[in-house]
This record gives sequence, C-alpha cells and structure tokens, in this order.
Amino acid sequence: MVNLRVNGQARSFDGDPSMPLMWYLRDELGLTGTKFGCGVAICGACTVHLDGVAVRACGVAMSDVGGKAVVTIEGLDPKGEHPVQVAWRNLGVPQCGYCQTGQIMQAAALLSKTPAPSDREITDAMAGNLCRCGCYQRIHAAVRAAARGA
Repeated sequence: MVNLRVNGQARSFDGDPSMPLMWYLRDELGLTGTKFGCGVAICGACTVHLDGVAVRACGVAMSDVGGKAVVTIEGLDPKGEHPVQVAWRNLGVPQCGYCQTGQIMQAAALLSKTPAPSDREITDAMAGNLCRCGCYQRIHAAVRAAARGA
C-alpha cells in the first residue's frame, strides 16, 4: 500500500508498485492535466511537483512516492490564478497547448526556489521541457513576467 498526498488530499494506492505516477494521476484520479508525451521522462509534458520538486511523472514509480506530496496542474492553484498561470494567459503563451501544463509546473517549481531568476537560470530550468510548436520566447517571457509579479 502506497500512501501519498495529491493536491492536498490523502490518497492510497494498492496496485502495481512499478506503475508510473502519471498513469495513477490520469487513470485512477482523473487528473488529466498531466500529459503523456514521450513516456521516457525527457519531454516534460508530464511534469508535476513531488515534495516541491519538478519531476517527470512518467518516470516515477508509485513505489517511490510513498509518504510524499504530489501537486499537479489542477492543484497548483484551484482557480488557475498562480502567477505563472496568469502570466501564461496574459502573454498568450500556448499555441497548441499540449506541453503547457508541464511548462507551467516546471516554471512554478523554478520560481518557488528562485523567485527572481536570471535569464540564464530560466533558460537552464526550462531546457528540459520541449515545445513542439516552438513557443520558447513566449514561455521565457512569461516566466520573467511571473517573477516580476506582472
């Protein structure tokens, strides 16, 4: 039995301990904001926070989340008003939007640890999240705007 917290709620899982966290979130809890992208933890579409750290949910086994807190895009801010989400909307970041929940979760994790990141820190932190539409300049600008509180 794996006990964890997801978006502030106590949860338990009594299935295959090798099941990826992503499938638990999507299939068991219906939290479909966590997207399946590559399945090998390199694209970032499935990024969630695990005890405050951005991780790729497709690469984390359920056996590794016992006693930990998971936050998905649905739990980042119940009303969608996290500064990163606001900046994303204000700057019209997404094109297709598929990768954006992972991008937002990665940016939120960066800003929680580094509230005023340099351009280099933003670039480095966001480098592992792929955007097939090439929205990188708008993503970078939104992270800067969220850091400024704009």
